[in-house]
Amino acid sequence: MKSARRGKGTSEVEVQGVSKFGVWIYVQGREYFLSYKEYPWFEDAKVSEIMNVRLINSHHLEWPDLDIDLETESLEDPSKYPLKYKAG
Repeated sequence: MKSARRGKGTSEVEVQGVSKFGVWIYVQGREYFLSYKEYPWFEDAKVSEIMNVRLINSHHLEWPDLDIDLETESLEDPSKYPLKYKAG
């Protein structure tokens, strides 16, 4: 008996892990690590808030509970996005 071919994944974005160092997300077939050093907004967030992420127009990530928006290109090539958040 031969198994059927796997279907297309149902999720275009998925949080795969949250640790004391950062967040792992899977976006359109690629995995990214968002360290708290580079993305401090996630460090004190609840796991449920981090898990609530959506992909909009195939290039825009949104965490509505945290009021965070990121372009997927900024994950691909951070050098194009040099502005960083600095706590006051």
